[in-house]
Amino acid sequence: MEIKRRRTHRRTGKVQPRTVYAVTSLSPEQARPAQLAQPVQNHWSVEALHHVRDVTYSEDASRVRTGTAPRAMATLRNLAIGLMRQADWTNIAAAVDHYRSRPQHATAALGLTA
Repeated sequence: MEIKRRRTHRRTGKVQPRTVYAVTSLSPEQARPAQLAQPVQNHWSVEALHHVRDVTYSEDASRVRTGTAPRAMATLRNLAIGLMRQADWTNIAAAVDHYRSRPQHATAALGLTA
């Protein structure tokens, strides 16, 4: 299959077209467009979360490497991102800055009292 994408550079506004190809072992009867699109969309939703975790939390630069600690930290980051999205934040970096400077807002959002 052929997938055509357009990416708009945020700073310049320039649109960059991209074409990628994928191969499947499904027959034409099994490979309906909606069925083929689902794994591609799922992949990009996972990549988007990884991007947020890396850019906002510098996850790739983390020195936590032993045992189950990396997985636990990723889980905590996912939880924090999910809570911020649930609180209607679209810019996770801005939300992190907000809650970092106002911890009482974070505890209030979680229903915790001091």
